[in-house]
Amino acid sequence: MDGRLIYLMGPSGSGKDSLIEAARAPLQAINCEVVRRVITRSAESLGEDAIGVSREEFARRKEEGDFALCWHANGLDYGIPVVIDQWLKEGRDVLINGSRGHLAQALRRYPALMPILLTVKEDVLRERLLRRGRESRVEIEARLRRNELFTAEASVGETPIHRLDNSGELSATVANLLKLLQVSATPDQT
Repeated sequence: MDGRLIYLMGPSGSGKDSLIEAARAPLQAINCEVVRRVITRSAESLGEDAIGVSREEFARRKEEGDFALCWHANGLDYGIPVVIDQWLKEGRDVLINGSRGHLAQALRRYPALMPILLTVKEDVLRERLLRRGRESRVEIEARLRRNELFTAEASVGETPIHRLDNSGELSATVANLLKLLQVSATPDQT
């Protein structure tokens, strides 16, 4: 039996990296691999458990077929190692930190993937983005408007987008993620 590809996405500042790190051990305990993305920025500036490479190294890896999925966003290149295909064939679930803008392409390659949108109340997200200090207030407000448009979508075609709120305690979000994965894995009893 093939495993499930769990496609976690959410706006910058929603806490995807924090959630992934906090959920890593519980996910591994239920046979779910957590993927390290390959990103074209230095490892010191990643802020997540990822592999930093140069643009040239990324292009070489892409050309050699090292990525199952890859995309360009915010001036950076992102790649998901092709090893996920083997893990899925072995029946393991695989969680990746995906891109909202790349979801439709990911669904074409993995039609049974499970999209999860990490949401955060607007005031909480604004405060997190301000605290990070990476963007101006104007850029933050523009990001919040784009986020409103995306979070209004309930599905992509026939595929429902599951929502997971991360406005509160991280431990509650981890518990809700595990519950969501368990419920979605249970066959319909009707």
